Amino acid sequence: MDLDRLAELRLVVVTGKGGVGKTTLTAVLGRLMAGRGKRVLLLEADPRESLHQALGTEPSGGAMVPAGPGLSIQNLQPAEVIEALVREKVPIPYLARKITESVAYRQFADAAPGLKETALLGYAYRVLHGKKDMVVLDAPATGHSAAMMAAPGLLARASQGGQLGDMAAELAAYLADASRCGVVLATLAEEMPVQETLELIDLLARQGIRPGLVVVNGMYPALPRGGRCPELWKARRLMNEAERARLAAAWDGPMAELPLLPLDRGPALVEVLASRLAEAVP
Repeated sequence: MDLDRLAELRLVVVTGKGGVGKTTLTAVLGRLMAGRGKRVLLLEADPRESLHQALGTEPSGGAMVPAGPGLSIQNLQPAEVIEALVREKVPIPYLARKITESVAYRQFADAAPGLKETALLGYAYRVLHGKKDMVVLDAPATGHSAAMMAAPGLLARASQGGQLGDMAAELAAYLADASRCGVVLATLAEEMPVQETLELIDLLARQGIRPGLVVVNGMYPALPRGGRCPELWKARRLMNEAERARLAAAWDGPMAELPLLPLDRGPALVEVLASRLAEAVP
């Protein structure tokens, strides 16, 4: 998938093993797409909030925060989305509060298969029907993301119709439409991240989903001519090359590399990586 094809999508789900730079990659993709004139929302579900650090904004705290021309970030918790839906459907504040504070509601919200994941994706879906041209979702790590993508279909089958089931079925169809929704995987050229990436590719394939792009983050610089360099540099680069080759042997789709840079997390790093990714995407 090249950047022109990526820009045609409405929802982009970014995932990968924890610690491989998927949040930074989310920020990089958002910056690139906003630079193409898109109104982009970067959506984050991790309560620790990291996106604001990458883009140099205030923490979201649940609100949409501007992060530059055409770009916003938002940290959102699924439980809050579900409660907001209750308040929307029950416009009397006292009754809505009685529902969300009840034991039955808590048990349902915690136990309903795929409800929280569907609520998060459903929020992105609604944002795309009015406020934004694209949502880039900084999704949970590896297998949790595969479960999230499958959640609307699971909820639709469990609900067997009704307003909730119909909503979940509509969302499941949207996620299955490769012209509107895509998945980008982040990894490092190291043994465990590459292994988890290959397992996730296989898991997504069972759901009929093929990632549009795999981005290999944090590649050590190429060895200087003659190979004279510190042993640690040499060892890390050779390991990167071996694991990148293992990934390429098992994955026949688009792949891009981003370098390890001597920059702290922040807007400067995002700008440099955005430029590098624009050059690296096949």
